[in-house]
Amino acid sequence: MRGDVEWGSIPGLVRSAAERYADAEAVVDGRTRITYGELGARVERAAAACVANGVAVGDRVAVWAPNSLEWMVAALGAVSAGAVLVPLNTRFKGGEAAYVLGVSRAKLLFVTGTFLGTSYVAALRRAAGAAAGEGAGEAAGEGAGAAAGEGTRAGAGDGHGPLPQLPCLEQVVVLSDDAPADFRTWKDFLADGDGVPDAEVAARAAEVTGTLPSDIVFTSGTTGRPKGAVITHAQTLRAYEVWSDLAGLRQDDRYLIVNPFFHTFGYKAGVIACLMRGATMIPQPVFNVDTALANIAAERVSVLPGPPTLHQSLLDHPARDAHDLSALRLVVTGAAVVPLRLVERLRGELGVGTVLTAYGLSEASGIVTMCRRGDEPSVITSTSGRAIPGTQVKVVVGPGDEEAAPGMPGEILVRGFNVMRGYYEDEPATAEVLTPDGWLRTGDVGVLDEAGNLRITDRLKDMFVVGGFNAYPAEIEQRLGLHPDVADVAVIGVPDARLGEVGKAYVVRREASVLTAYDLIAWARREMANYKVPRSVEFVPRLPRNASGKVLKTELRRRTG
Repeated sequence: MRGDVEWGSIPGLVRSAAERYADAEAVVDGRTRITYGELGARVERAAAACVANGVAVGDRVAVWAPNSLEWMVAALGAVSAGAVLVPLNTRFKGGEAAYVLGVSRAKLLFVTGTFLGTSYVAALRRAAGAAAGEGAGEAAGEGAGAAAGEGTRAGAGDGHGPLPQLPCLEQVVVLSDDAPADFRTWKDFLADGDGVPDAEVAARAAEVTGTLPSDIVFTSGTTGRPKGAVITHAQTLRAYEVWSDLAGLRQDDRYLIVNPFFHTFGYKAGVIACLMRGATMIPQPVFNVDTALANIAAERVSVLPGPPTLHQSLLDHPARDAHDLSALRLVVTGAAVVPLRLVERLRGELGVGTVLTAYGLSEASGIVTMCRRGDEPSVITSTSGRAIPGTQVKVVVGPGDEEAAPGMPGEILVRGFNVMRGYYEDEPATAEVLTPDGWLRTGDVGVLDEAGNLRITDRLKDMFVVGGFNAYPAEIEQRLGLHPDVADVAVIGVPDARLGEVGKAYVVRREASVLTAYDLIAWARREMANYKVPRSVEFVPRLPRNASGKVLKTELRRRTG
């Protein structure tokens, strides 16, 4: 089935789900439980409010909030009014958020109140003030400054909005009952839509076609300033119809969405996929293993995608056996390193019937390869599966992009319907990653086997050279992760007078372990080639990760430097 043909657009999908699954439970958020019919009505009201507040087709609307029912309603309402969604990372500082708001020229922002002890409203005010004092320099500046004289809509750009240093941002709506001066409450914003006829909302949704952009997902920015990958409605719908089919998502599933909504894995493999199948969504705003265990047991959760660290923490929790996890049937995970033992433990200890691995990136709609149900365990534990239907994957080496032989590492290139249109208003950056014949350079290193299964070995930028030998941290991390006393590990290259670079391992020990650096290095020498063996080990209580679960190796390098 082609999702983009069936629904046409995300507004079409929302309306279809509200009709098809009207009485089925759609969302469980704390004490709030609503059906798909009720969700559809809330989205329509939010869309009407967006129309009433001047949101036009193609305007950018941002959401800066944790996973919640309000996030879904605000985002889907804006998209149903024709807006292009700009999800903001909840771990952003004020300056980082202001930068993305400025670059995208967002017209409207939905923001949470306080989250994880941080007032996002106050953070934005401080960032905007700092930008003004610095001539709109580092934080909001280059994007906001450019935006001030470029493409500004009537009524914006006059410096009279809630944040004058972001001239295109006309309104900020706080997703709560309270809002400071110049900002609006969610309730007041929704009330604006009461005078908009249903027919006008429907007509606006009908203007949205599959070829229009549905969202701009900004990269994490761990290696530089964030860039916005532009993805269309048709790309999103087709990709996550494929994902739902390959995963085997069903209407009777209950899906705990821990992956953040600002990330493709949370919004599209979560919200969009559930809308397609009529599954129940249970958003969790931040990962806490105790809360996750309680949710899985109380709500009879059957689907739990997430990074390997999420599943590892569930398996290792001392109170795991006190919770009924028997409904859990489907896990989809993926990362550069998926420990071989993790899949075996999910199946053996939790009885999870389907465990799949996948690989994707924002620039390719979040999905490139995926295992298939029925694949041999060895395929699922050692690869990220094969190219999804309608796409191509190849591995290339050398300046001429020669195709690597099976089993040989090289850069992963992707071509197909899932590849982004480009980076938002950034032609030079787009030209760096998109070839003239449509291939996307992922910057990831991988190996294809004879059957087309892809194994991710590393990021090109993470590779280091030890005495002339290429060392790939992900490969070393996977091997070190087999040590029984290692709970988590990250490896980086550090300068060495003799060899140029050598490996340094940051290791999280398992509870009660007395593992020493000497013991681990000695063990590693027995398990891998000498150039791969870390020359130093630093034990840490936890690894620094972003909200998507990726290890922040730039932070580890700063510690070392």
